[in-house]
Amino acid sequence: MLVEGTIRWQVTEDCPWDLLLALALRDLAGLETTCAPDLPRAVPDVGSIDVSDIDARMLAAQWRGWWTGIVPLETRPFISEVRPPHFAAFDRALELQEAMYRAYDRAMDWARMRRYEYLQAVEVREHPLADVYGLVQKRQFELRRQSSSFRLDLAVLPLAAPGAWVAAPDTIVVSKALRDDAKGFTEWLLPLVIALV
Repeated sequence: MLVEGTIRWQVTEDCPWDLLLALALRDLAGLETTCAPDLPRAVPDVGSIDVSDIDARMLAAQWRGWWTGIVPLETRPFISEVRPPHFAAFDRALELQEAMYRAYDRAMDWARMRRYEYLQAVEVREHPLADVYGLVQKRQFELRRQSSSFRLDLAVLPLAAPGAWVAAPDTIVVSKALRDDAKGFTEWLLPLVIALV
């Protein structure tokens, strides 16, 4: 996880493991129209699994409950709790547990590659969050004062359309395509920094 800021403000950026797994499972199970429908499909396409014998309403409700708990940074597990052999994290979400049994290998392979790609993209930046820090510093200079207190958590995910979506208070999902576009990312972030600082 990347962290930038001071005592008054903080911006974090990550490509969270559990969010990658949840996104992969959503798409594999065909839940994208009922679960986080504002987020585009994952890229590259992760494929699909057969969930025709699983209660679709229960599966969607359980996925949404999982997503709600892992999106905010303060409730996201530091180390993923989604682990075989029996996925104890889903002991009370049996439909989700069954879907994960069926999807785990594909979801893990897909998530592992996407996480690697994210880390490679971070490595080529001169300073991982220099663009964020620079915008905040410039805004403080314009206002001739320190920043207001704020926290912003950026979750970078490989989505089919470039953009950003508010996923929870203080948490914004940013597409990998937008984050990799330095100019586009800065243009998107500037109004947000103006409002927060």
